[in-house]
Amino acid sequence: METATKTKVTVETTVKAPVEKVWKLWSTPEDITQWNSPSPDWHTPWAKNDLRVGGAFTARMEAKDGSMGFEFGGIYDAVETNKLIEYTMGDGRKVEVIFTSNGDETGIVETFDAENIHPVDFQKAGWQAIMDNFKKYAETAA
Repeated sequence: METATKTKVTVETTVKAPVEKVWKLWSTPEDITQWNSPSPDWHTPWAKNDLRVGGAFTARMEAKDGSMGFEFGGIYDAVETNKLIEYTMGDGRKVEVIFTSNGDETGIVETFDAENIHPVDFQKAGWQAIMDNFKKYAETAA
């Protein structure tokens, strides 16, 4: 019987935008395709999102040169508008995203179960890069 302990990894940022705007940009498929990539040579050509408990989401991430790609998705376990999103990825790992409103700024803290293929530091850097892209997008989106 396996009793592997999951390594939890946290990434975070503060976005200079009110939580209502941040929530919309985080969860609307058309917006997700604009920020969901770890580097300029990757992109998300499409995303689907049914943001409710029991709802599913999927996003296709691809290298822009077409050399590789994958779908990332899961099922929502908890949704509290403008406050909390929890979901379980297709491989069973859990993710929690907490949004904290502070007037014209919003803190985002995302904690995820690391997978066992890539080094934890590599995973953290990739998720933080996506978070940084979100911040940049949210602060410049109309």
